[in-house]
Amino acid sequence: MAFGTHIRTWFEGRWHDGDLAVMKAADHGIWQGSSVFDGARLFDGRVPDLSQHCARVNASAEALMITPTMDAAAMEGIIRDGLKGYDAGAAVYIRPMYWALHGSDLGIAPAPGATGFAISLEQVAMPPAEFQTRVTRTRFRRPVLEDSVCNAKAGCLYPNNARMLVEAQSKGFGNALVADALGNLAESATANVFLVKDGTVFTPVPNGTFLAGITRARHIANLRADGVTVVEKVLTFDDAHAADEIFLSGNFAKVTSVRAFDGTEFRSRAMTDRARVLYWDWAASQPL
Repeated sequence: MAFGTHIRTWFEGRWHDGDLAVMKAADHGIWQGSSVFDGARLFDGRVPDLSQHCARVNASAEALMITPTMDAAAMEGIIRDGLKGYDAGAAVYIRPMYWALHGSDLGIAPAPGATGFAISLEQVAMPPAEFQTRVTRTRFRRPVLEDSVCNAKAGCLYPNNARMLVEAQSKGFGNALVADALGNLAESATANVFLVKDGTVFTPVPNGTFLAGITRARHIANLRADGVTVVEKVLTFDDAHAADEIFLSGNFAKVTSVRAFDGTEFRSRAMTDRARVLYWDWAASQPL
């Protein structure tokens, strides 16, 4: 079920209006979970880092042993063409996606070269700047590369994220801070995480258990260019409780302020707002 409106779908060489059915019951992507996607955003007339998102969905396909069939530059052109169907000022969530059509080796491994591809566009508003969330711990952890495809934005990873989120919501929170296999802070259930302490920004060092996001990298670059010290290091949940503020970073909302972590309330959001302003200023400087 879609969560946006005014949906457009690119499939088999052309754009279709509406949420088109693109998969069949016997497709490997349905019964074996061999699917990948990426997310980009149109807002304020710009599509920041679209080329990187298109490149990453191809890399995710390869990590999941799915043969990518669309050149990243061509994919970007198709997306930009599809976005012309939206009114000026619309905010759109952009998802290119691949899935395996057939299996080999008793149906388990994706068959090389047998790939489905589609692009879904959904009009979904950007969360307001003043939005804040409250986070808690979760008993579920991020996997490691040895037991899951952590180096891909793969659909099969998301049931674990859903367990984290549902557990947090059942406790009255909006999101969860998640541990890696060693018990250190990795990310939230839906996005990368940043801590702020005494004017310095900290974020977990990429260790193969979570995707170090495109938007995360953009925040790091923007903050450093603005004179802020940003440190990637191993962080604990005690570090999160001791922080002056916390914010989340993901493609969907770009920046999300954290109001509280369990019993710890955060009174400041100055660096969060600074990161948001820097991101929006950077996005406005990008070509249409």
